[in-house]
Amino acid sequence: MHYEGNIIRPPSEADSILLQVTVGCSHNKCTFCGAYKGERFTIKKDPVIFEDIEFAAKYCKRQTRLFICDGDALIIPQKRLVPILERINERLPWIERIGLYANTKSIKMKTLDELKELRKLGVKIAYMGLETGDDVTLRRVDKGADSIKMVEMGKKIRSAGIKLSITVLLGLAGRERSNIHATETGRVLSAIDPEYVGALSLMLIPGTQMHTEYQNGDFELITPDEMLTELGTMIATTNLTSGLFHANHASNYLPIRANLPQDKEKTLALIAQALQGKVRLRPEYMRAL
Repeated sequence: MHYEGNIIRPPSEADSILLQVTVGCSHNKCTFCGAYKGERFTIKKDPVIFEDIEFAAKYCKRQTRLFICDGDALIIPQKRLVPILERINERLPWIERIGLYANTKSIKMKTLDELKELRKLGVKIAYMGLETGDDVTLRRVDKGADSIKMVEMGKKIRSAGIKLSITVLLGLAGRERSNIHATETGRVLSAIDPEYVGALSLMLIPGTQMHTEYQNGDFELITPDEMLTELGTMIATTNLTSGLFHANHASNYLPIRANLPQDKEKTLALIAQALQGKVRLRPEYMRAL
């Protein structure tokens, strides 16, 4: 496989074939993210991509899922993305699910029919970083979209039959807007109604703008208990038809996996117990991105 730069994939794609089609992120402006800093976003040349598909055809016959890397593969023009998916289907017929990252810009650039075409070619799940439903915080972290656009594009990709996994980031709004961040995120998640929600806890990365703001006293990182309170508020205000809300990423202090709506009260009770010191939290040295 021809890998360049940082290869980032969702935790749920740990056992997937990682096919790098793009390098970097098409947005690459979020103040909290250091994954692709210094990398110029590019789409790899087809011969290299097809050579990697051939490698997978020979050596990856036990893996039934494939994840297209990197930061925003959906941004690839349809006339280039379709042949790549067709080649995957031709050479890796045992693949049951193809996943990729998406953002509001890339979803907007695709028509609904184009998204449905991708679904027919095996794209069954897309991962989108909402981070927060609070418009003030979205602007501050330079996410590139407001909550209205997040809802619109989230609904659009779901209407194409592609499952949606949304990431939210605990602690992103600091202490002053913590409760607003939690409630507004719950509101937006409820409006989109995705199949999956993944909550991560903010870890400041040296070299990022947010880390500099923290050092300068312009951003206040909340405590583990405050992050748990934020998570509880977020879950309490999130109403999904039938979705999995998990906060079991290595960055989180309290691993949670809840099917909503049926597990909501049980999960809120677990968070309350943790806040009372009755449930042990993950120690700081064990947290990681």
